[in-house]
Amino acid sequence: EHVVNAAGLWARRVGRMVGVDHPVVPMLHHYLVTEPIPEIAAIEGEMPAVTDLEGFTYLQREGDGVLLGVYETRPRHWAVEGPDWDYGMELFPEDLDRILPELEIGFQRFPALKDVGIKRWVHGAFTFTPDGNPLVGPVPGVPNYWAACGVMAGFSQGAGIGLALANWIVDGDPGADVFGMDVARFGPYASNDRYLRATTAQFYARRFVMAYPNEELPAGRPLMTTPCYDALLAEGARFTVNRGLEVPSYFAPPGFEEEMTLGRSNAEPFVAAEVEAVRTAAGAYEIAQYARYEVTGPGAEAWLDHLLASRLPEVGRIRLAPMLGERGRLMGDLTVTRLDEDRFWLTGSYHLQDWHLRWFLAHLPERGVEVRNVTDAWMGFSVSGPAARRILAALATEDVSNEAFPFLHVRRMDVGSARAIVGRISFTGELGYEVVVPVAHHRTLWCELREAGAGQGLRPIGDRALDSLRLEKGYGIWSREYRQDVTPGMSGLDRYIAFDKGPFVGREAALREREVGPDRRLALLEVEAGDADAAMDDGVWLGGRLVGLVTSGAFGHHVGTSLALAYLEAAVVEAAVSGDAPELTVVVLGEGRRARVLPEPPYDPTGSRLRS
Repeated sequence: EHVVNAAGLWARRVGRMVGVDHPVVPMLHHYLVTEPIPEIAAIEGEMPAVTDLEGFTYLQREGDGVLLGVYETRPRHWAVEGPDWDYGMELFPEDLDRILPELEIGFQRFPALKDVGIKRWVHGAFTFTPDGNPLVGPVPGVPNYWAACGVMAGFSQGAGIGLALANWIVDGDPGADVFGMDVARFGPYASNDRYLRATTAQFYARRFVMAYPNEELPAGRPLMTTPCYDALLAEGARFTVNRGLEVPSYFAPPGFEEEMTLGRSNAEPFVAAEVEAVRTAAGAYEIAQYARYEVTGPGAEAWLDHLLASRLPEVGRIRLAPMLGERGRLMGDLTVTRLDEDRFWLTGSYHLQDWHLRWFLAHLPERGVEVRNVTDAWMGFSVSGPAARRILAALATEDVSNEAFPFLHVRRMDVGSARAIVGRISFTGELGYEVVVPVAHHRTLWCELREAGAGQGLRPIGDRALDSLRLEKGYGIWSREYRQDVTPGMSGLDRYIAFDKGPFVGREAALREREVGPDRRLALLEVEAGDADAAMDDGVWLGGRLVGLVTSGAFGHHVGTSLALAYLEAAVVEAAVSGDAPELTVVVLGEGRRARVLPEPPYDPTGSRLRS
């Protein structure tokens, strides 16, 4: 009934049997095993495995000797398409010249190795993906075909992958948030041989290299760009990447070099200027990295009403729409826009396109509903800030006053040279509009917005400014605050659920949670963070007890304080809301920093500016 591709070195060839080209490729790898070492034989009990991050080697006990493995900085691919079917367990001759620099460091680091012989060399191949994580789960569009490939050699991953896959096949749910190894995290772009070679070599060579929070790695980039890429580059854009797409991170003057640090970046003054532009004038954020799905057909309303936990909007309106799995955990934090009676747009996270389409198709009726991914066909900009209305009014053919175009409404209108779909919605906490046009008009839209905003203080902004702006409002995002292991009650998205509207996916589980309450809740923290902000998975402590984990952290440049979102024990959050705020500690870069739960966002807690 089910086929699982656990073919290892042959995974790519097996996948092609069903028309799937998995982004996985074999690479060569060396390790050696020594003769017995007296110092090792003298160790009582288990010996810890050792990784030398500076020497690119790892060491573990093997009998009374050791196994020393090398992740060399000049890696080599092998049989990119997959080996021949009759390839067995053959090994390759040692290639000492290739690994000599790392091997010399290893023998200096562990001097006892110099006094014993080498029992055997192992030079073989195992598979890698662009980010080094496995490929696991159901493949969109290929019923009952499952991936379990790209697995790291050894025993460290196999058991967890087996458990997740068994849960998934039997229960329709992996049992945990496994998106980091989900086969749906990559699009078709990742299987291109040139991209695959570049990214896997980069991962292999950096296997033991520490990554910095804002570090941008070059392999396979730029791969995908929007029509405005060159124009934004000319504005000083420094790019990050989202599912292969180049996305502005911040804007800086020519010659600026960002220094790699675990603390606050030297790029923060530019981020601060972008934040201040949004709060006092206007900022334009490219929203090409929002995924859009068009749902049409006579059955569209009934299908979406069952799939989404919110009520559906009327024509010309927008709603925030949580989407749940059967266990009542989140499957999406979408917005649903109703353009016509039987035409809807769903908007979500760009990197979830294959993941969401797999979910949509699994629940799609045989007839009456059509779902199309229109992400690459429609692009645009979000313009927000006190001057946003004046900028839009200079280009629009319709009245965009608050009375004519209220919050959470949507209109078709001419904006400059293009027929646009404009939504009155903003993720910055300011008056704002999302202006979306056919991709052929995307660059023209930017030029016309830039001209209309020249006297209004408009400036382009990137992801880092958006992080600062959203934390000042306490807004969460997918993969941080909103995840597959989180419930509506924990995340606060239960306020958007229409419990009384009738059956929808996950309703019974969500009702049970509402009766008993969540054990954890999302809270906004103010942190005395010094020169470094809290980061994902930093611990939150009450006295000597761990009471939560940070999901996002950034400096709130407008409010002038370091902020973090975190899931905390529900009792801790309730005490803070009731006015008995306990003093907490967030461990930032190993140092405890005082923190407190904020009962409301530090910026515009009533949301009046959004609705102005």
